[in-house]
Amino acid sequence: MEERIRYYSVAPDAVKAMRGVQAYVDGCGLEHSLLELVKLRASQINGCAYCVDLHTRDARKAGETERRLYAVAVWEEAPFFTARERAALAWTEAVTLIARDHVPDAVYEEAREEFSEKELVDLTMAIVAINGWNRIAVSFRQQPEMPKSTQAAQ
Repeated sequence: MEERIRYYSVAPDAVKAMRGVQAYVDGCGLEHSLLELVKLRASQINGCAYCVDLHTRDARKAGETERRLYAVAVWEEAPFFTARERAALAWTEAVTLIARDHVPDAVYEEAREEFSEKELVDLTMAIVAINGWNRIAVSFRQQPEMPKSTQAAQ
């Protein structure tokens, strides 16, 4: 698959606007590890190979375990996540797939048990941001960076 447009070069002000939202999320106070799980799960749902690659690498650098990273796609069945992480992952799925169920009340109630109102707004902004990045990267076919060992073999 070939990259369609180098959007970051063609429209740097658009990327700057997205980075502004991301800067808010990065400084909002939610746990970095939680945000990486959210980014990974939304990116999996949206089929964004670039973002899945990026956020698994970022999560590993921040100390996330391989076992938990592998289990994010099946978080409901895996015992490795806290109640707060589970609520965040459920909220991520509901907001990402908003057209399907319009964020069910049960998911909201679960999230409110684990997050303050401000935290829930911040979590939602994190989901909005990653969904935006996913949609840009998928639309323009942004590709993951190839490992140097793979590049040498080609």
